[in-house]
Amino acid sequence: CGLFLSNFLINTVFLRLAGLSYRQYFNGSVRLHAVGILGGAIWMLALSVNVIASGVAGPAVSYALGQGATLVAAIWGVFIWREFQGATNTSRTLVALMFLCYTLGLIMVGLAIL
Repeated sequence: CGLFLSNFLINTVFLRLAGLSYRQYFNGSVRLHAVGILGGAIWMLALSVNVIASGVAGPAVSYALGQGATLVAAIWGVFIWREFQGATNTSRTLVALMFLCYTLGLIMVGLAIL
């Protein structure tokens, strides 16, 4: 209930900072609002699973799994939305190194004993 009620304050602040009104917010399409609700549901499901896993797998593994969301977002950006299409070979090499280093970092954190 607190999360639901606090959103009225938080949403008001962000709407005002963006120069929007609630009327403009509610004039958004049903599809656009559904995408937002779906994103929130996926986020809450992942958070719930992460909290449950921390008790079973330990904090290091749980943290590594949670931070893996950033890697998944990068994968979507590169391979699904093709954000680096037409990029130079240097950029492609740096993106590949980012994937490698981030993955190795997550593995190392997951293997850590806290």
